[in-house]
Amino acid sequence: MKEFHSFGWYAAQISPYLPKKAFQPTPSRLFLGLVYLLTVLSGILVISLFDLHVIWNTLISVVLGFSFAALGFLGHEILHGTVVRTPWLRDFLGAVAFWPLCTGPKLWRKWHNATHHVHTQNEEKDPDAWPSMSKLAQSRLLRWIYKIPFTIRAFFAFSSLTIMFTFHSIRMLGYFRKQFQPKNRAIVFLQFMLPWISWIGLLFIVGFANWFFSFLLPLLIANFIVMSYISTNHRLNPLVPVNDPLANSLSVTVPKWVDFLHFNFSYHTEHHLFPSMSSKYYPLVKEHIKRMWPDRYHEMPMLKALWALWKTPRLYYQQNELVEPRQGNVYGSLGNGLNPSSIEYRKIERGTQEGRISSETDR
Repeated sequence: MKEFHSFGWYAAQISPYLPKKAFQPTPSRLFLGLVYLLTVLSGILVISLFDLHVIWNTLISVVLGFSFAALGFLGHEILHGTVVRTPWLRDFLGAVAFWPLCTGPKLWRKWHNATHHVHTQNEEKDPDAWPSMSKLAQSRLLRWIYKIPFTIRAFFAFSSLTIMFTFHSIRMLGYFRKQFQPKNRAIVFLQFMLPWISWIGLLFIVGFANWFFSFLLPLLIANFIVMSYISTNHRLNPLVPVNDPLANSLSVTVPKWVDFLHFNFSYHTEHHLFPSMSSKYYPLVKEHIKRMWPDRYHEMPMLKALWALWKTPRLYYQQNELVEPRQGNVYGSLGNGLNPSSIEYRKIERGTQEGRISSETDR
């Protein structure tokens, strides 16, 4: 793609074709959220009060992990103002929905809404963007990481999906803490700590074995589900000079019943075009995008996207390609030569500056 447009430009083209109700809050989304909340409470009570076989506890943990993740997807929607608009109610419901994932509403809105959405795939400003070769040259830690063989690194990268949302949330608390006004910092910290206090308190009430099945294992499962989506949202796309959702975002496809249970979280390009619209209407937005810009829109099955992530590195080369510096292998990104069905690479010439960095990485 040689030209870029802002998300507002695309939204202005599509908006006339959308019904007015698509731009209104959709509080009915809370009914499924209530089902998840009751499932979580019931699952924790069953594990805590009954001496069940480990197999039954594991099965309940899987259901809890799925529910934790789904509540996070709902919290994401709530805190975009697409379910209710009253600020205090929005933040309260968002806090409840994000409670299992231990993320507070003020931090999330600052990190996700006000920063990630505004500066998507900007290396310097997007806190979720992956680094380029220039950052590799500046970071001893990154150079050490990229000495690890690619296949081993890919294995650990996918294993880390079980903890990455939690880890990144903690990192974002430190990253944004000073950007809040002093009077709000205590609130942000309290919102972040209260879920952890409650979950750690549960440990002392029910004991480690029950706590493992009622919180820790579900949290790992929820992290993996959430990060499987988040990892495919942008990490196959290029870094961009303009926040163009059709260039910097990927929508994945999953079975319709999964879309229903996950609040249409798979429609990520659509979300970046209309972040203040209920995801209930994203299938309609997708129809218009594919009609108006079929050659710009990126979508693929979830498993295919995850496989492409496994087969490619997470370090950018000249903004629109991905590079494995130790071997000097350069892969395309979506819209820039990446074919997920047949992933290929080319070699960096050793005489280039990037090639010299690759040589230094080998040391």
